[in-house]
Parts: sequence; C-alpha cells; structure tokens
Amino acid sequence: MADGDRRAFLKAGALAGVLTLAGCAGSGLRQPRGHVVVVGGGYGGATAAKYLRMWSARGVDVTLVERSPHFVSCPMSNLVISGNRSMADITLDYDRLQSHWGVRIVHDEVLAVDAVARSLRLAGGGDLRYDRLVLSPGIDFMWHEIPALDNAGAQASILHAWKAGAQTLALRRQLEAMPEGGVFVLSIPRAPYRCPPGPYERACLVADYCKRHKPRSKVVVLDANDEIVSKKGLFAKAWAELYPEIIEYRPQSELRDVDVATKTARLDFDQVRADVLNVIPPQRAADIAARSGLKLINQRWAEIDWLSMESSGTPGVHVLGDAIFPAPTMPKSGDVASQQAKLAAAAILRLLAGEQPDPAPLLMNTCYSFVDSRNAIHVAAVYRYDQASRVLQPVPGAGGVSSVRSELEGRIAAGWAQNIWADMLS
Repeated sequence: MADGDRRAFLKAGALAGVLTLAGCAGSGLRQPRGHVVVVGGGYGGATAAKYLRMWSARGVDVTLVERSPHFVSCPMSNLVISGNRSMADITLDYDRLQSHWGVRIVHDEVLAVDAVARSLRLAGGGDLRYDRLVLSPGIDFMWHEIPALDNAGAQASILHAWKAGAQTLALRRQLEAMPEGGVFVLSIPRAPYRCPPGPYERACLVADYCKRHKPRSKVVVLDANDEIVSKKGLFAKAWAELYPEIIEYRPQSELRDVDVATKTARLDFDQVRADVLNVIPPQRAADIAARSGLKLINQRWAEIDWLSMESSGTPGVHVLGDAIFPAPTMPKSGDVASQQAKLAAAAILRLLAGEQPDPAPLLMNTCYSFVDSRNAIHVAAVYRYDQASRVLQPVPGAGGVSSVRSELEGRIAAGWAQNIWADMLS
C-alpha cells in the first residue's frame, strides 16, 4: 500500500471507528442521565470522560479522579530518554476537560470501591457516589518477582521508566553519564505488558544515542520472551542495518534478580554486568482493580464483557486499557485504550438510557515506533466483536505494517501523538 493510500486508509478507518461508536451512543435513544466517575486520567480515562460529556450533550455528569495534575504520555517518552524530545513535549494538562467539557476534576487517589453501594472512598477524605464507574488505572509492578528491587531505595537506582515522569528524566541522565564503551542492559518481562513494542523501540533509541555520542558502547537486550513479540521483522531489520555492532539481542533471558550495587542482571544460567541497568518489571492491573473486588485472570488482569467493557461479575464497573486481559493480538497501547474508552462511553450512555450496548462494536489500533531520532515504523489492525467467542477479534486482511522505515513515518507518528492528545484532552 502506498504511503498516501495508507494515510487515507488509517484516517478513514479511525473516523469510521469513531462514527460507529458515536452511533452506539446517539440518535434515537432517550436522553441518558446520571453520574459517571472515571478513575485514571490517561489515554483511556480522559478520553472516556470527554466522550461521555460530548455524546450525552452534557446531560451526564462526569467526575474524573486523577492523582497527577498533569498527563505525561508514555508513548513518545522513549524520545525523551534519547534526548530527542523534552518532558514539556509529552506533558499536558486537564484544564480544557474541565473548562470546555464540564468534567469535574478531582486530584486525589481512590482507596476503595464499594460496588454494591456504588461509591468510592478518596484518600483526601470523603466518598463519591456514582451510577456507573470507569476504571482506567493502568498498571502496577510485580516487584516480588525481582526480590532485590522490592524496596524504594533499589528502585531509585535501577530504573524502569515505564511510567513516564521523573524516571524518564532519571534514565536519560544515567544514559548521558554512562562512560564511552559502557554497557546499557535492558530487561524485558514476559508478555503481556504495557506497550509490547515499547522496549524494542527503547533499545533502538538508546542505540541511536550511543551511535551518535558513545559509538563504542553496547546495548544488551535481555528478553524473557522466546522472540521479539511485536513488529518482529521490522525491528530485526532495523537492528541489523542500523546497529549491528551496538545491539545484542538475547531471547529466552528471563530476569530472576539483580545485584543492585554492581548493576548485575541475574538470569537462570548467566549474569550480565551493566553500566546502566534498565529493568522493566512484570506487570499486572493497578492495585485498585484487586481492591475493588474485580474478577482477575491469572490474578493479574481484569476480565471484562467486550460489548460494554463492564467487569465480569461486578455490575456498573467498566475497565479500560492496560488493566484488562487483552483480546487476541490486541496490544496494551495508548491507541487501544482510547478506542476502548469510546466503546465504553457509548455502552454506558445506552445503559443509562435503559438500552442495551451495540451488539457489533468495531475498533482499530495503530502503533508507531521510532527506530532512530527521525525514522519510524508502524503496525495497524482492526477488531470486530465475534458473537461466538464473545471477544473482539482481529479482522483478517485489515490494518497493515510499514513496508520500510522512513522519515515520513516519523512525521506521521509525531502527528498521531498530537492528534490523539487533542482527542482526549481538547
């Protein structure tokens, strides 16, 4: 597919997905009324809050509970680590959600959810009652699987930078301080985890930094998985052509523990010493999912009804984004969380109006990754609800992948970020 045709396809596909979801929310229904509380102001939560107000013509009251006063994007944050973007480039505020859309913003933390009473308790004191609750809390780390890192002191030294913010800048400083000829070790957990192409993009951008500033340095990728789990051919080609002397990829290399003092990764049968050790830990749904009594698969991910994103066994609670057990081939990406938010918003408005959710929702995902400071690659997919499996399934032949890495892809990726941020917060 030519680049111009591909851009048109992606634009049309994204618009079709939004219109399909908007149609679920809209014409012909009784005007929905009620109060929806949204927990988590990331790609899923902020988008859900906005679209609940927009599609209900401001008829539904929405409260967004978010700890941080600012949204900091994980997508594009690897470019901050490599010195190609600043934190200001990936940091936005929630002002317009409140001033334009009338979303009430509460900067606080949820301690507990009472799904029977339909209320939640805030750390700052007081309770919030709701008619429907949207949980988009993201992920927490399974530190117990890396015993030496199961304390705050060690975590301040051996960084993950998998929640964009202070650690993003801290890892950038560690990379800048690494000696010429040093070794940057990146540990990747077993899938599923947030943003499956993200670690491989990070390897590329760290290698690009080394190529420009510390050309004798190495990037060692310790991957717990059997192979690259996302964009395998595209990343392998980029590594072979751009970084043959820099990136060393080791599959089936699951991290068991670390020696914090010596920055040594301990595997089953090997130890790897680093100058910079970047450990992405195993992940699960954020703590609030378990504290809310949601049904979890493998004690990690929330199980949901894909027609409404409603938690299985917990009526009135809808779960989005990284916290849920994924549909087949569906990544835990920002774009997916945004699309799930619209699916949930449409379903919630139908439910508040006394109707049933749309029986055939459709959504799509486009995922970009930079392989150096300018060139990017992508994959795209379309998902349709399957009545037999009761899950969103990939549509055969829909979507696509980059034919080559290119600066055009990089410009499109930068535009994608600006567009999706505007879609959720403007």
